[in-house]
Amino acid sequence: MKLRLPLLVALLSAALLAPTALAQAKAPQLYVSLGDSYASGYQPTVGNSKAGFVYQVPGFAKKRGYALKIVNFGCGGATTTSLLKQIGCAKAALGPGAPNYAKTTQIAAAEKFIKANRKNVKLITVSISGNDVTKCARVAITEVGTCVSDALTGINTNLAETVQRLRKAGGPKVRIVGITYPDVILGGWVREGGKALAEPSVAVFRDLINPALKKQYESVKGSFVDVTAATGAYTPLEDTTTLAPYGVIPKAVAQVCTLTWYCEKGDIHAKKSGYGVIAKLVALELPKLKK
Repeated sequence: MKLRLPLLVALLSAALLAPTALAQAKAPQLYVSLGDSYASGYQPTVGNSKAGFVYQVPGFAKKRGYALKIVNFGCGGATTTSLLKQIGCAKAALGPGAPNYAKTTQIAAAEKFIKANRKNVKLITVSISGNDVTKCARVAITEVGTCVSDALTGINTNLAETVQRLRKAGGPKVRIVGITYPDVILGGWVREGGKALAEPSVAVFRDLINPALKKQYESVKGSFVDVTAATGAYTPLEDTTTLAPYGVIPKAVAQVCTLTWYCEKGDIHAKKSGYGVIAKLVALELPKLKK
C-alpha cells in the first residue's frame, strides 16, 4: 500500500509532535510543604501519617482541577528558628514519602527543589510557629506573657525570612499559603489545671499570633488561612453544648475536643477530621483551573 505524500507528511508531523504533547500533558503539578508536625501529619497513636492536612490537600484540590504531587519537607518539632537553622530532620520526624535532607536545613532543601522545578510548582504551604506558641501553655502563669512575646519575635523575624526566601525561589506566580492552628489550649478547659489558660488563649491567637502570621504571608503576596476561626475558637464561651464525657462545656471547647487530641490526651495535634478542615481551607486558596 502506497501513501500519498500529503498523508505521509501529516503522519510524520503527528509522530514528531506527539512526544511533546505527551510531555506537556504529563508535566507534574507539584505541591511543596514546609513546617512542623502538622505538616508531617503526626497522630499520637501512630506517629506521622497520611492523616495530615498535607496529604488531604490533593483530594480537595482535585475538585478545583489539580492533580497535585506532594513533596513534603515538614519536620516534626520544627520551630520558626529550626526551620531556618537546623541541619537535617530525624527520619521519624519526617512525613510519609518525605525527601531526606540530612545535610542541609529545611528551608534550604525546599528552596533548592523549588528553584529546580519552578515551572511545575503550583502550591507551597507553610505550617510553622505552633511549637513556638504552645510551649507557653507549659510555663508558669507569671511567665506566659514573656513566652508569648518571644514567640511573636520569632514569627516576625524568622517567618519573614522564610516567606521571602520561598517567594524568591518560587517566583511571583506560585501560590504560597500559610496556616495557623486550632486553639488547642482551649481544650485545657476540661483538663486539670488547664482552665486558667483556656480563656485568655483565644485573645492570644486572635489578637497577637494570627495577625502576625497573616502580616508575614501577605507581605510576599501569599495568603493566610485562619484555622483558629474555622475550628470555632472565637465562639463566645457563654455558648455551651453537651459533649460526652465532659458534660456541658463551651461550644468552642467542644470543637477542640472533637477535632484534636488535646482533651483526650493532652496532645496538640489534630485528628484526621481536624486536619481535613485545614486541607479544605488550603485547597480553596487555589484558583480554579479551566477545563
